[in-house]
Amino acid sequence: MKLFGTDGLRAKAGEFPLDPASVRLLGRELGKRLSGGRPARVVVGGDTRESTPRIVADIAAGLAEGGCNVAPAGIITTPGVAELVLELGAAAGVAISASHNPYEDNGIKIFGPDGRKWPDEDEEFLEGRLLEAGPQSVAAPTPAPPDPDPGLVATYVSRLKASLPESLDGFPVLLDLGNGAAFQIGPRAFRRAGARVTAIHDAPDGRNINLACGALHPEGMARATRDSGVALGVAFDGDADRSIFADETGRILDGDDVLWIIARDWKQRGILTPGGVVGTVMSNFGLEAALAREGIAFRRSAVGDRNVARVMDEAEAVLGGETSGHVLLAPLSPAGDGILTALIVSTIVRSSGRKLSELATLEKMPQTLRNVRVARRAPIEETEPILRAVGRAEETLRTRGRVFLRYSGTELLLRILVEGPEAGEVKAIADELEATVRAALAGSS
Repeated sequence: MKLFGTDGLRAKAGEFPLDPASVRLLGRELGKRLSGGRPARVVVGGDTRESTPRIVADIAAGLAEGGCNVAPAGIITTPGVAELVLELGAAAGVAISASHNPYEDNGIKIFGPDGRKWPDEDEEFLEGRLLEAGPQSVAAPTPAPPDPDPGLVATYVSRLKASLPESLDGFPVLLDLGNGAAFQIGPRAFRRAGARVTAIHDAPDGRNINLACGALHPEGMARATRDSGVALGVAFDGDADRSIFADETGRILDGDDVLWIIARDWKQRGILTPGGVVGTVMSNFGLEAALAREGIAFRRSAVGDRNVARVMDEAEAVLGGETSGHVLLAPLSPAGDGILTALIVSTIVRSSGRKLSELATLEKMPQTLRNVRVARRAPIEETEPILRAVGRAEETLRTRGRVFLRYSGTELLLRILVEGPEAGEVKAIADELEATVRAALAGSS
């Protein structure tokens, strides 16, 4: 059983390992590991789910028992927690969020003193302690969540503003806040930068986070962008570490488009290093080909921002990201920050004097991504029907495209990516693979 995935710990709120006793145990073990007998400071904040205040209270109580002092940020984005760790010189940061998942889920993401996700070996230590204790039916009474320090959010917004090369004076944008952690911080940061903001999906009720809105459902944002006449639209996921864009015509732009736009601008400004750009195995081949024509190196990592960051370090690259909209801007922040990415793209558009549609010129190869819910993560290499279907697909595409299957690190999903020169062929191959996976893995475990 593996509790920590590609992006922290995630589960149904209230169930193991997010039951009160387990969360408190995790906080206590984390606190002891951080403090080493001396008080350590830990930033704690989270998103707008109805379960978040209780989890914040439990983890804060555990951290205190482990010898740590908590800096309570209240409702804040996940990258905001990482930025506050740097600002305060804290020993760690804990963000309570299940990112793009529905409200019933929640999660715990831990950042080290460098503002980066905790190393795998440290997460494995905490996972071992949780598994050793197992589900517990009785927990100590949880105190009320600590009162948020409003100065912490203000500090994060100031750090965002300081990262911008110039003002957005009067620049019109539309923000889909996904009823999540950015619902106040996003508009506040853009207005602080001088932008004119139209906000939608900015009324969280504890259960509507990511509900038919935000980065996973950007269609409404795209229509609103087109109809309102703004320069661009942005949709954030629940904890705002992702951003998906729409140009002024309502065309949706993903993380590959963003990497293309920023890479060309940073090359012109002399910011881009010879290490070029790092994407993932899911990045569209069109991005790789387009960057090559510009003389920009491109490398691929495994999925997950920590994997992208690792390859960026190895290549001494300053720009990387995922198709999902999680972008790493190394000169500005160690964390993938959707609000920061949106601010940077906005300054590029404004300073260029051109429309976003004129900058978003990436030509992509037809690609289909299917997410199939499964009952278990059976090894693909040991599942004969799937192996045969993949073999047929690869024989059909040969050197003209590719097929890639991987399990989600946070949900019981098998992701199927098919890429090729003809959209109809790509769809047909994806249909066959999806049907095969459903028959082989979607039944009861």
